[in-house]
Amino acid sequence: MTLVNLNSKYIKLIKVENKEIVVKAMNELFHKKDSAAIERFWHQSYIQHNPSMISGHQGLNDLLPLLDPTFKWEPGIIVEDGNIVITHSLVNGWGPVPVIVVDIFRMEDGKIAEHWDVVQQEVPASESANGNAMNSFNIINNGK
Repeated sequence: MTLVNLNSKYIKLIKVENKEIVVKAMNELFHKKDSAAIERFWHQSYIQHNPSMISGHQGLNDLLPLLDPTFKWEPGIIVEDGNIVITHSLVNGWGPVPVIVVDIFRMEDGKIAEHWDVVQQEVPASESANGNAMNSFNIINNGK
């Protein structure tokens, strides 16, 4: 937090963290289906590395009408290091089965400038060799 003197009155400037921007952007675009969020949160020269999507705002606009109405992005662990934000999420409605996604975002000027992802079909804990869930909700819910 920074205090700024404005006409002998101090006001607080609160720095919004990059991870907060990413969460807000993802919620507004993918949950609220707000296409105006693209202009607000994605850099004009947005670079996309998912091979099934094109770079730029048009790729995101093209994706919106294709999303399943039940689409849900549930982030678990979120890590921020400088201008990089990494989310580990459970996604429903991206395809026929739930998937675990690691998204990597590069931020520039407070906007998402670049994106990579790794997508893997979720295997329930009851069916995994180790009995562990693939999502990271247990860590964020238990504060570990």
